[in-house]
Amino acid sequence: MTASAYRRTKIFSLVAALGFALASPAFAGLPPSIDGQPMPSLAPMLAKVTPAVVNISTKTRVRTRNPYYDDPVFRQLFGNQGVPRERVEQSLGSGVVIDAEKGYVLTNHHVVGGADDITVTLQDGRDFKAKLLGSDPETDVAVLQIPAERLQALPIADSSALRVGDFVVAVGDPFGLGQTATSGMVSALGRSGLGKGFQNFIQTDASINPGNSGGALVNLRGELVGINSMIFTPSGGNVGIGFAIPTDLATGVMKQLLSYGKVRRGNLGVEVQDITPRIAQALRLKDSNGAVVTRINEGSPADGAGLQTGDVLTAIDGKAVRSAQDVRNTEGLLPLGAKVKLSVQREGASRDVEATIAAVAIASVDGGKVDPRLAGVTLSDLTADQKAGGLFGVVLGGVKRGSVAASAGLKDGDVVVGVQQRKVVSVKGLPLGAGASGGQLLLTVVRDGSVYYAVL
Repeated sequence: MTASAYRRTKIFSLVAALGFALASPAFAGLPPSIDGQPMPSLAPMLAKVTPAVVNISTKTRVRTRNPYYDDPVFRQLFGNQGVPRERVEQSLGSGVVIDAEKGYVLTNHHVVGGADDITVTLQDGRDFKAKLLGSDPETDVAVLQIPAERLQALPIADSSALRVGDFVVAVGDPFGLGQTATSGMVSALGRSGLGKGFQNFIQTDASINPGNSGGALVNLRGELVGINSMIFTPSGGNVGIGFAIPTDLATGVMKQLLSYGKVRRGNLGVEVQDITPRIAQALRLKDSNGAVVTRINEGSPADGAGLQTGDVLTAIDGKAVRSAQDVRNTEGLLPLGAKVKLSVQREGASRDVEATIAAVAIASVDGGKVDPRLAGVTLSDLTADQKAGGLFGVVLGGVKRGSVAASAGLKDGDVVVGVQQRKVVSVKGLPLGAGASGGQLLLTVVRDGSVYYAVL
């Protein structure tokens, strides 16, 4: 091998290795060039990106109570030892500045949801108390605002243009170590079915770890393509399967949160279920793909489009429907007023119909009408997605700081399934004036799959 051929081979080997292990400390000492040929580097791009990625720390005050305190014998024996006490939970995450002039920061709902105190730390070390402008647990998106000057925002790319194989870089603050960048590629698109809520994740093998949540996933031009959200891991550590919320979804949710303080979701007005082999046989279907329509709400978009019970939804806007969850997921991500094409199988024939996404009518009531101690809390019916998971009851929202409900440890998103030990399945079934006779108000609450009593 000639000397020049050897040098070319050496440069090629270094470039290939750098592409797969860019973040490795072993390459920190690479020269800027070899024989006049510049080495590839993401450093110039990251120099523009990292000032827009922030650290987020939160504090949440949680009241703890001895479960035996309400027993009069216990109080007589032990006095005030069971009096509710308060502990402070702390957590760390990341965020992305997306509007430098207004100080808007995009992050995850699970990073800031329910927090009493939110602090945003910029790359230059400045700290700011943040205001939560809106948060949506269904998509895990939240928007903060900080009163900072000289901010730098990230340009936002069209995430729908991403392809499997595109190179991406994740930037955040894993484990509270400080700002960190990891590189990888887009491993898959449109991932869903990974838990609750509406999902359309970008999957990447760029390392995402605890503390990276809410951080930036950028392309090689330094444009934001996703908000890092979660990982799949059998062991608790990174195994190369991370997920980010695409910017098309995140910014759409952000606009609604800024405009209305919440996300106004639409639906088709149709209930569907998975197709089992037995159902497929009964309906004389060739396979179990799609979701079968079991109910159509009168006057709904599905009713107007001419859908019938027994129809099988096979695609929405050209995207294949594999299960009932796919239908609920797609509904929840479509904006109000969107026109969608529904591909349907009926009696062995395929047809396409068009429907317009309409607002979901969800009943709600001011908690003060149920009991004065619930003033400042809104009680609403569950979403179709929550009901599909077998849950019943009413969901709490707008729990104000300093309210009796907040002091009792109640949070937004808690589901009340019982009032004074009476089962509650909807707003319509709430016992108005439940605590009018005085005494304690006992709520049976479901949070994160666990059931507990809250006493007001």
